[in-house]
Amino acid sequence: MNVRQIDRVLLYLLKGITITSLLSLTLLISANIFVRFFPVASLHWFDEIIELLYAYLVFYGAGALWISQEHFSVGDWVEKRIKNRRAKYGYRAMTELLVVFFVVVFFYYSFKLTLLAQDVTNVFAIPKRILYSCLPVSGAIMMLYSIRNIAVEFVKLVKPGQERGNSSKSD
Repeated sequence: MNVRQIDRVLLYLLKGITITSLLSLTLLISANIFVRFFPVASLHWFDEIIELLYAYLVFYGAGALWISQEHFSVGDWVEKRIKNRRAKYGYRAMTELLVVFFVVVFFYYSFKLTLLAQDVTNVFAIPKRILYSCLPVSGAIMMLYSIRNIAVEFVKLVKPGQERGNSSKSD
């Protein structure tokens, strides 16, 4: 399996988790609204499943956006003003270095939180580690892809005529 295939499989998996979480949230919230008007069932377990689904939606969704480089960015308005090609690649590399610093800190503390979590949810007794696991997993994904982005920008910086990689940002 080559790198692009791994990217596609991982992206497909993360998108699947995100879409499933969103659909499940929609159904559960709709059911909760229905039950408030027509109390035919108890949804006492509602909060812990909603918490899990929101966490998975946000963090696995962020990982998917990171892979496809579709996450929001403030760099485009500055980058458009940089005329020198090497300076543009240097700017991108510096931006990615700042991003990787944030992601490393995020990964470290989310991993620590996940390891230290000992409690379980009230109704289903789901270990909180399962709820928190999406944080270090998505953090690791973002860290690896940020490092890849830095490498791509440094290659472009050193050899500006040989644009390689799958950076979605255009000149």
